[in-house]
Amino acid sequence: MACQSAGHTLQPTALVHEAWMRMQGAGEERTWTDRTHFVNAAAEAIRHILIDHARRKSRLRHGGGHQRLDIEHVEIHDASPDDRILLIDEALEILEREHPERARVVVLKFFGGMTNKEIAETMEIAERTANRHWICARTWLFNKVRAKANA
Repeated sequence: MACQSAGHTLQPTALVHEAWMRMQGAGEERTWTDRTHFVNAAAEAIRHILIDHARRKSRLRHGGGHQRLDIEHVEIHDASPDDRILLIDEALEILEREHPERARVVVLKFFGGMTNKEIAETMEIAERTANRHWICARTWLFNKVRAKANA
């Protein structure tokens, strides 16, 4: 969220509030076994909120009652931040199947905003292992997203 423009439609406070509401469920009391369980739940909730938000905006942008324009008069721009989030989510789903620990590191870092040290403590692994997982996952995701964006 720190890299988004000032006019971004989803503010950090609203994101945290929505994540908390989703984590609490439909009025039922939730309990977490420990800090790790809570952090994982929060990171996943934030991930799903951002993905839902990006999908909603994408759906509106691609035909939500807008008028058609002649293609010759339209400038093409790079993928929007929402489109990038959707590409990252698609790649992350593949990574979760192939390398679940690396995917968990990405979710905690990208959506949870955690440092490698915090991730290591949360996942109960060495900090160097968390760093290696992050480097491998980041490179893998970059290549997948770039391939999808260029396709």
